[in-house]
Amino acid sequence: MNAETTAELMNRLGQQAKAASALMARASSARKVAALRALAALLRANIEPLQLDNARDLQRARAAGLSEPMVDRLKLSPQVIETCAEGCEQLAAMPDIIGEILGMKQQPSGIRVGQMRVPIGVFGMIFESRPNVTIEAASLSIKSGNACILRGGSEAIESNKALAQLVQQALEQAGLPAEAVQLVPTTDREAVGQLITMPQYVDVIIPRGGKGLIERISRDAKVPVIKHLDGNCHTYVDDPCDIAMAVKVADNAKTQKYSPCNATESLLVARGVAAVFLPKIGAVYAQKGVEMRCCPQSKAILSQVPGAQLKDATEQDWSEEYLAAIISIKVVAGVDEAIAHINRYSSGHTEAILTTDHRHAQQFLREVDSSSVMVNASTRFADGFEYGLGAEIGISTDKFHARGPVGVEGLTSLKYVVLGEGEVRG
Repeated sequence: MNAETTAELMNRLGQQAKAASALMARASSARKVAALRALAALLRANIEPLQLDNARDLQRARAAGLSEPMVDRLKLSPQVIETCAEGCEQLAAMPDIIGEILGMKQQPSGIRVGQMRVPIGVFGMIFESRPNVTIEAASLSIKSGNACILRGGSEAIESNKALAQLVQQALEQAGLPAEAVQLVPTTDREAVGQLITMPQYVDVIIPRGGKGLIERISRDAKVPVIKHLDGNCHTYVDDPCDIAMAVKVADNAKTQKYSPCNATESLLVARGVAAVFLPKIGAVYAQKGVEMRCCPQSKAILSQVPGAQLKDATEQDWSEEYLAAIISIKVVAGVDEAIAHINRYSSGHTEAILTTDHRHAQQFLREVDSSSVMVNASTRFADGFEYGLGAEIGISTDKFHARGPVGVEGLTSLKYVVLGEGEVRG
């Protein structure tokens, strides 16, 4: 018997997902909750086997020369697995929004018109590195009554297969179709090309990874795409601000973890507080080995800091997503210049202002054009779990359909429903 080609494989996965999506769309809340709770229990019960599979991916990644921040993204630590389990339980506890009717209004003709929230159908998810995305995508797909086809990065293939197996086990335990969540089992790149050109089976594609991957998918897809290209996030330290708080938040926003897309990559500092703030944050960054790429003003102030790794910032630095122990630093006149700089160079992901001036905070919230805008908080909070969405499928910097962390609502659509009692149009 001939081996299945990649095209045949993807066609089969598409057909199975389409069939499963019809069953998921009418699945009861109780079954979806049961599947999510079963998945949380299975994750906790399989920490050791999951780590064994994960270790094979880590070993291969290091042998291939992947950088340590990239290897860090691959790790399935007990803490990461527990966060995934908690995300499933958080989703299980949330109200089921499928079938809810919004804005029902009586019209002069007598008909009543509203909108019903329904699943999108089938989504394809293409992601790199982090294997926990398999669980985030699967759990959100279950809660929103969709089916999904997941294509993880080749560097995490063993971890993703092991996780997907647990998902299918949980679905079957709850009496739902195992094919509601399918992982593409091959690392063949042709699978991605097939997945993004199957509008007969797939309703939307959600890529999550590097800029190159997302640009390629956006260019070649024959299916709508929910995307974010990169995370050049900014923290702006305002005049006036609480200096001690600003140091604490700017430290966390950059150094709590270097690899996520919500880590701050660019620090803007108001001229009025620069002389006080910069030496303090500079000392923190110097101690943690963070390289600072500076404008002339910030470099002059930071040059007093013992052990500071300083470089002159280039024009490119203002647009850069480093995902590493590097940050660009610029002194600005105040909130107007900060907003103008952010709206020019930002990727539209997440920006924060640290301030004690309510008017500046309100101006920043209104005028900064990004998917998440924060006051006196670390940009690292920009994710679905922290926003109470249970999990996220990604963070959209698009302006249509879904923007910011995409949770259950972002995986649904609204259709109009009309209730009548025999009305006809005159």
